Amino acid sequence: MKRFFQLIATLGVAASLSACASLVTGGPLVRPGEPTGVLEIVNGSSRTFTAILISNCSAASYGLNRLPSGVTVPPGRSYRFTVSAGCWDVDAGLAYNEARFRTQVPAGRLVRHTVVDGR
Repeated sequence: MKRFFQLIATLGVAASLSACASLVTGGPLVRPGEPTGVLEIVNGSSRTFTAILISNCSAASYGLNRLPSGVTVPPGRSYRFTVSAGCWDVDAGLAYNEARFRTQVPAGRLVRHTVVDGR
């Protein structure tokens, strides 16, 4: 019986840590079983984007860089992310020159945001 309660306690701690990690990392871009849409970030600025952070609107931070390792978005180019439908916070750009915004991505739709200098 003692092992049973230890297992339950361990599972509870693991679930709590997983939920906290999601708040910090921004959570998965695609949540299992949910409809998806596409979020496109267009670089209309004069600088190359080295990071695009995307998080669920309920997360405590903008999360992690969602660009694949080694990928950047030069001026005039864009990058598309498949995401679960819903509310997303985005931080695009590079240190000290970034654009932050909140967007809604409908199921089955493409939402395009162009980031320009000064915004």
